[in-house]
Amino acid sequence: MDNSRLLMAFYGDDFTGSTDALEFLGRSGIKTVLFIAAPSEEQLQRYPQLQAIGIAGTGRTMSPAEMDEQLTPVFTALALLNPRHVHYKVCSTFDSSPSIGSIGKAIDIGAEVFQTGVVPLLVAAPALGRYCLFGNLFARMGIGSEGGIYRLDRHPSMRNHPVTPADESDLRLHLGRQTDKKIGLFDILELRRYQEQAQKPHLETQEVLLFDALEQEDLKSIGAIIDGMTVAEKPLFSAGSSGIEMALGAHWRERGMLNHQVSWQQPDKSGPLLVVSGSCSSVTAAQIAYALKNGFTGIGIDTAALAAEAPAGGFSTNAGFIHTAALKYAAQASALIADGIDVLLHTSLGMDDPRVAATDGLFDEKGFGKAETAQLYGTLLGMIARFTAGQVPIQRIIVAGGDTSSYAARAMGIEAVEMIAPLSPGAPLCRAYAPGSTVDGLQVVFKGGQVGKEDFFK
Repeated sequence: MDNSRLLMAFYGDDFTGSTDALEFLGRSGIKTVLFIAAPSEEQLQRYPQLQAIGIAGTGRTMSPAEMDEQLTPVFTALALLNPRHVHYKVCSTFDSSPSIGSIGKAIDIGAEVFQTGVVPLLVAAPALGRYCLFGNLFARMGIGSEGGIYRLDRHPSMRNHPVTPADESDLRLHLGRQTDKKIGLFDILELRRYQEQAQKPHLETQEVLLFDALEQEDLKSIGAIIDGMTVAEKPLFSAGSSGIEMALGAHWRERGMLNHQVSWQQPDKSGPLLVVSGSCSSVTAAQIAYALKNGFTGIGIDTAALAAEAPAGGFSTNAGFIHTAALKYAAQASALIADGIDVLLHTSLGMDDPRVAATDGLFDEKGFGKAETAQLYGTLLGMIARFTAGQVPIQRIIVAGGDTSSYAARAMGIEAVEMIAPLSPGAPLCRAYAPGSTVDGLQVVFKGGQVGKEDFFK
């Protein structure tokens, strides 16, 4: 293997999904930095000995037209870096639809830019409680928890997702609504035959190939198959969850391609925590309830008031009403933190929170879609975190909510993050690189709605 060539570059369709991929590359001993935008040569030089990079995007909230406009130049920039693999990282619950966050559209763009004939698709991630059998996706209730396992279209949280509710568990059918490409399946029985016979499989008959996986050991075998599909002169484009990173990392480590073992030291947490949540997930709602019963003070964002002030037809992230609201909530948070109190700001306490229906009605009247709502909430929460960090000493900030987190990171002024320790599967503890921002150098955690046990915030 060419040691000067990046092993991987990935684009995450939201920020929490991107830190998930960052974590599993880091756990494999692959030095990785996650950027907010495609890095310049000057930026890359600030991070020596890189083996992989990521870009935390907002693909999950984009329309197909927006994906054409934004993904094509990013993929083109990654092609110039010529990594061994380029991965379009999606949520392990495959959040997408034909009109928003279309994974099929992303695959169409990536296959064209990278000229990949057969695009590997791996969504299963057993370590996260995600399993794929005969093309159907099953998901545990909560990542890093002991919740029940459900077929995706019967999952208590995902079937009620506010943006992309799951109504189909067969990923071939789900993806088939989003692309015209031929979608094949390397099912669990074929995988078992490959593991027993170690014969190179024939993969050229489809344009997208979905892999089943049930156990963590299955990923090593899939990693060998996917890595075997690469060619020297160009990257191999793939799509899927952080199962891709787990699979390739396990394969590379078994082959002796990774030179060092990783040991993590959990940094001390001194002083109060600041948590900002834009999640409607029932998992996050339970975590918020637990935190509020165990020492945190909650500050509820008046989302209806924000919606009332938002101009019809769209808004600027520099809008005065967002800035004013952020200053107000940051002042409240700072006063509590100065008294040694952990603070949790939230836009909802779950889908049954009265704020959700009231605010959605106002946004609907003004022509706001779910993407604009996520942008507004994420920008507000990021500005609150940035203003609070400028007023009182904070060591660690936690941001909850997959759809809002990318916008929050941008509003915090973050350029890149690097994993410093595992915390909970799918949500590593990171160091923020945010030149010129009050957040620079702080510990940050970006948590998806489904991630973590009940006591995650504690």
